[in-house]
Amino acid sequence: MSMPVTRRTVLAGAAGAALGLTLPGAAAQADDRHHEVGVGFTLDARTLDGGEQVTSVTLDTRRLGPIDPAGLTPDTFTVHAKATSPLPIAPGDLIFSEYDLDRTVTAARLDRHGNIVLELSHAEGQPGGGTLGYILSKGRNVRLDLVYTITQNTPLARRHGSPLTITRFVQGRLSNPEVDAFTHHVSGSGLKYRLYSPAHSPRHGRRPLILWLHGAGEGASLPDDYYDNETTLRANRGALGFATPQAQRIFSGAYVVAPQSTSYWMEDGPRFAPLIREIVQDLVRRERVDPDRIYVVGCSNGGYMSLEMTVTYPDLFAASVPICGVVEPLGGQGPPLVTDAELAAIRTPTWLVTSLDDDTVPPETNTIHAHDLIRGSLVTLYDHVVWDGYQFPGHWSWIYVARNDPSHHGTHIWQWMARRSR
Repeated sequence: MSMPVTRRTVLAGAAGAALGLTLPGAAAQADDRHHEVGVGFTLDARTLDGGEQVTSVTLDTRRLGPIDPAGLTPDTFTVHAKATSPLPIAPGDLIFSEYDLDRTVTAARLDRHGNIVLELSHAEGQPGGGTLGYILSKGRNVRLDLVYTITQNTPLARRHGSPLTITRFVQGRLSNPEVDAFTHHVSGSGLKYRLYSPAHSPRHGRRPLILWLHGAGEGASLPDDYYDNETTLRANRGALGFATPQAQRIFSGAYVVAPQSTSYWMEDGPRFAPLIREIVQDLVRRERVDPDRIYVVGCSNGGYMSLEMTVTYPDLFAASVPICGVVEPLGGQGPPLVTDAELAAIRTPTWLVTSLDDDTVPPETNTIHAHDLIRGSLVTLYDHVVWDGYQFPGHWSWIYVARNDPSHHGTHIWQWMARRSR
């Protein structure tokens, strides 16, 4: 018997006890009268370059007694996954990446606590493991409602006692340590953001601050009452890259802040600019942020917004990295989002990045045009977006910045940023 529970189902302790359910994350419980054993399980996720995927499932079996690992095989359990939109999909509309399928278990093992970990097949571009869906009409990524159903196929051998069959599985939380390291906040003006804080060290004084501005797909959809403060960290590694141990060493410990737009930055950049600055100024006041080492990095829609921030606040940032940023309106209709005069007036050290096969934001009229006008700016132009042998859409050049790949005369982009001071 298996019991699926969505991650949005939250059972209070009393209600869970009344229903006879094992709460998410609770220790395994045995009902001697009915000879039933129930365990909770966690969905373990990682944010890949192409977005977050559930890569394994951890069963809370540590109190079932010592399990014999020799008896665990990929066939011991079956894992079924169903992912559906949290928002109604209108007739004729499309959402990409919903699924209803069996996940392939590639390995079964015990972790150091005695919990069973079921490793799941996953890879860039592989369907059936993602946590986000893209609603075409809204141009938004949304967190899918995930229902995982675990079925045990063969009894578990134990070092002491008879073989054991788990009869109830209760889904718990989605765990992504990189994402979970960013705390949740709301600014005074109501803009939500996530914050990574570096480890405290008495040897260091004030720390740099890296401001990450997301693309259009990661904004909120307020007409649907959808403002989750999550997709900014789950759709790509843009912000997460700067929180990795490698980046933290290069920056000698840096804060990373990722605000989430209430729509999309290009809707009204001049209105969003002071709301973003408010977050930056608040962090300077209440955290150990060095006001002379604040960096802005953004992709696509956020690439435009990074340019808008350096135009509006020419003395705020030590460096700017617009990635496949929008300068001209998409489709060529209407006035430029950032005028030639504004681009020519930028004095913030700027390094632009794009891929020449970007068919979403044409490089020639956007990134290359901006580079031609921003005095002293650097530019890195890729032919394609390829990482670890997988080719992504040409628009996704933020992957390279999240991996510290762009370089100029032997200096990589994170090192270049870290050396800049206002």
